[in-house]
Amino acid sequence: MRSKLVLIEGFPGSGKTTTAQLVHEILTEMNITSQLFLEGNLEHPADYDGVAFFKKNEWDELLSTHEKFKELLSNLMIKQGNDYFLEYRKIKYEYGSSFPDELLQAVFKHDIYELSLDQNRKLITERWKNFADRVLNGADIFVFDCCFIQNPVTMGMIKHGAKKEDVISYVIELATIVERLNPLLIYVDQNDFDHSFRKAVKERPQEWSEGFIEYYTNQGYGKKQNYNGLEGTLQVLKARKELEEEIFNGLNITKIKADNSSYNKNDYKQVLEGILSEYF
Repeated sequence: MRSKLVLIEGFPGSGKTTTAQLVHEILTEMNITSQLFLEGNLEHPADYDGVAFFKKNEWDELLSTHEKFKELLSNLMIKQGNDYFLEYRKIKYEYGSSFPDELLQAVFKHDIYELSLDQNRKLITERWKNFADRVLNGADIFVFDCCFIQNPVTMGMIKHGAKKEDVISYVIELATIVERLNPLLIYVDQNDFDHSFRKAVKERPQEWSEGFIEYYTNQGYGKKQNYNGLEGTLQVLKARKELEEEIFNGLNITKIKADNSSYNKNDYKQVLEGILSEYF
């Protein structure tokens, strides 16, 4: 069976988003219909972005605390069994100041990527299973940017400082779920990740780098190691790279590394064309 899923992974600043866009472009040029989902896409079919999760007692508490928004919240909530989901980022875009920051902060605490690792893993793996069921017999190919390895590693290692075995098993579970889609994993490689991350820090808004450094050093692995600042963040990234290398080597799906060290888009596109022509 032809692959129905292309997974793009790699380091911050390595060129994952560019790679995902190029893969989508190349497949289109090959007359193959593909759907591209970049990081942050609120319509992602296998991941959650800007979605909060509540158990019934937590939902009831939110409604009683924010009584005047009870009707709005009740109309927008998605109920699945005894679970309640709220696509709060979509709601914020649509309703603006009608969905005030105070309410947003209360809801954000229940974001699926703010939960415990066990809860997060349960919800995310269910989401991937439902996605695989839906698309198995369809014609489209899906291109996903960074939600397969990066998100479990970020949740497990960076946020919670979880044991290496738990992070590895999370990614292996996702790989097992999508095995029937015959996925192709493209890992964007850099021969000097230190340089590529410093380059990203220089090129991206200061707000991005400050948020990134805080996330990487004020919790989980970074906090346990007493790392701080840009240099501390690079130490966490070094440990993350070693973990991702181990995960990549242990996966039993079709996988390949693509070297993007030169940042030459035309040359890199040719590399990707060579990879994709072999699999499609």
